[in-house]
Amino acid sequence: MTATTEAQSNEAPANEVGRARLRKEDAKLITGQTNWTDNIRLPGMLHMAFVRSPFAHAKITRVDVSGALSQPGVIAAFSGADLAAEQGSLPCAWPVTPDIVIPPHPPMAVDEVRYVGEAVAVVVARDRYAAADALASIDVDYEPLPPVLDIRTALDEDSPKVHEAGNKSYEWVFANGDVEAAFRDAPVVLERSYRQQRLIPCAMEPRSVVAQWVGSEVTLWSATQIPHVLRFALAAFFGIPEQDIRVIAPDVGGGFGSKLQVTAEEVLAVLVGRKVGKPVKWTESRSEGNMTVHHGRDQWQRIRIAADHDGRIRGLDVDLLADMGAYLMLVTPGVPLLGAFMFPAIYKMDAYSFKCTGIFTTKMPTDAYRGAGRPEATFAIERIMDELATELGVDPLQLRERNWIKHEEFPFTTICGLTYDSGNYEAATAKAKEIFDYDGLRREQAERNARGDKVRLGIGISTFTEMCGLAPSRVLGSLSYGAGGWEQGSIRMLPTGKVEVVTGSSSHGQGHETAWSQIVADQLGVPFEDIRVLHGDTQVSPKGMDTYGSRSLAVGGLALVSACDKVVGKAKVIAAAMLEASADDLEFSAGRFSVRGDPEASTSIQEIALATFAAHALPDGVEPSLDSDATYDPDNFSFPHGTHLCATEVDTETGFVKIRAYVAVDDVGVVVNPLIVEGQVHGGIAQGIAQALYEDGIYDDDGNLVTATLADYLVPAAPDLPSYQTSRTESPAGNRLGVKGVGEAGTIASTPAVVNAIVDALRPFGVRDITMPCSPERVWRALQASNGAQSGNGGSA
Repeated sequence: MTATTEAQSNEAPANEVGRARLRKEDAKLITGQTNWTDNIRLPGMLHMAFVRSPFAHAKITRVDVSGALSQPGVIAAFSGADLAAEQGSLPCAWPVTPDIVIPPHPPMAVDEVRYVGEAVAVVVARDRYAAADALASIDVDYEPLPPVLDIRTALDEDSPKVHEAGNKSYEWVFANGDVEAAFRDAPVVLERSYRQQRLIPCAMEPRSVVAQWVGSEVTLWSATQIPHVLRFALAAFFGIPEQDIRVIAPDVGGGFGSKLQVTAEEVLAVLVGRKVGKPVKWTESRSEGNMTVHHGRDQWQRIRIAADHDGRIRGLDVDLLADMGAYLMLVTPGVPLLGAFMFPAIYKMDAYSFKCTGIFTTKMPTDAYRGAGRPEATFAIERIMDELATELGVDPLQLRERNWIKHEEFPFTTICGLTYDSGNYEAATAKAKEIFDYDGLRREQAERNARGDKVRLGIGISTFTEMCGLAPSRVLGSLSYGAGGWEQGSIRMLPTGKVEVVTGSSSHGQGHETAWSQIVADQLGVPFEDIRVLHGDTQVSPKGMDTYGSRSLAVGGLALVSACDKVVGKAKVIAAAMLEASADDLEFSAGRFSVRGDPEASTSIQEIALATFAAHALPDGVEPSLDSDATYDPDNFSFPHGTHLCATEVDTETGFVKIRAYVAVDDVGVVVNPLIVEGQVHGGIAQGIAQALYEDGIYDDDGNLVTATLADYLVPAAPDLPSYQTSRTESPAGNRLGVKGVGEAGTIASTPAVVNAIVDALRPFGVRDITMPCSPERVWRALQASNGAQSGNGGSA
């Protein structure tokens, strides 16, 4: 895979923000000096391995761990019943409706298993191999029960039950405007159904956990995105005093939402470690991870759109069936609802209704995966916009432009009640069309269709926006979310003028240490090299809401700006004393305080740090510290947007799809570091293409995951991906830095762009949809099943 980027500017920025700095983190990452959780070695450390259910649904009638205890190197073994009194239930932090069904979710099954891979016993041994070998000596008797695998039939009266309360977890509805009138009076109404297949997160670093008790205190090292949330959960749900818990997320190799979780293995490491009185470690294998990392997506979407003859949208109606899996994990029920606010996307309309039904199945639970609800929504609306354009016989880009919010209309309150603070969809689309040569490719497509080429050209469009920077707390509270959306930041001014930045956001590959250094360098006027960023340890950074939902910069970065303001405010008082001037007469710029009208009378903030440390001549009542903390809770989400265009060539004889060109023009507000932004966009596009073409988490009729290895679950490698051409427009957000999120944008935009291109190529054959992933076999079968013109002659709308 290669990538090219349209130049944004030939001039190096005067400030750190906007500078394409190489990442501070990378030196250790590429030289093997990282400290992954699995690298941790403690004296006397033991290893855990789990017996996991081979059945999707079964009663547990007997668990006998005695055989394992006689195996070499084995120290202990426990069943779920052995831990039943203390293991409690894994938390769900998002009870989206008052009557939601949240079944108990023990970290280790006691009486019944509800998905293949659910833990039923644990072995503790001197090394991981002895622990794994001893698993075969544990006897477990099961009484199989019928699985529940299809959410479309799970609510039928004769369906087996996953839980005693039934298979329905909740129903959540939202409506605004007169939906009935919008559809009754509209001359054009379309209805489509789309499938969001189940995806399996495959972070580069598998999950791993180490727990060590010292007296009444426990330290937990985990490959997690959420050390602060995990600490709170261990205290609130498992009875360990919060002040006795330290959680450390060392170097973490990717997450994409899969490590936004309070996992069974984390809880069991803490409980088992306390029982055996030794440090314990567990690291998953890749196949174990595919079975037991929470999965993503898995929805059936029914979407209706009402429009006038000229294409103006009157109304939108969405009905989702969402697969919860066997249990509700940390934010499982809320993930589809994040998409509820994004189905209208960038478009104006008169009425909108949304319903989501959360349904239990005997599969691994779903939860947040890169984009979390917003890719699903964007896929459906962008797919049906192409369908509407075809129905009306207009160009799909023209239809979008006819309906989108114009740049002069910002800030704009959508039909969902969200206020988009900034954007310029016209500019992003115009730039994308130019780079892509949209008109030229449309002419080529018409020519190839006219001559009946066997390899057809398709053009796919995705004009998207997303809500990210997951906050503000009041909005999250109104949606029944169990926590806030604020973030904490601290600035420590060291005596030598160096700076320690402490952030509550927890990096797992985003480049926080670099970007945060750039922000603070500009705010305080200190050199980039003089700043160190600390994170991921609740004893170093005791407050935080962690990293997910593209919130780190838009929330965590702004917290640091506020903390820097406080540092400057404290320093100003001391500078006034040092310069024998009134604080009101001081100006602060580029790290120096100067007396207005007398620029020679000045001192740097780093000199003030040393004077504060010495404290020999501080004004009365001034404490000898510049250190400052700030907690930032934004008033609104951030709303990045963009236009992604994809050209595919589809072989009508084999079904093979080749992405010929891919252009992404994103607007993420002010860019702190262009290299980091490019990395996020490239990775996001790769994951979105993966859903469109390759990845599919498949269960057989007995509920076995048949894609449990990377030989079966197809994650694309570099040769499977195209070149990207990327560029940006800039509509600053309404916060002090003007920044928006970027981490999920590529994933949200790319999937519908690719699928729209494939369908566009095959429309002359009567193909209207292909269920993802669009493998050669599925494309070929869609062609065979098509009732369209067999010759395939004619143009494409």
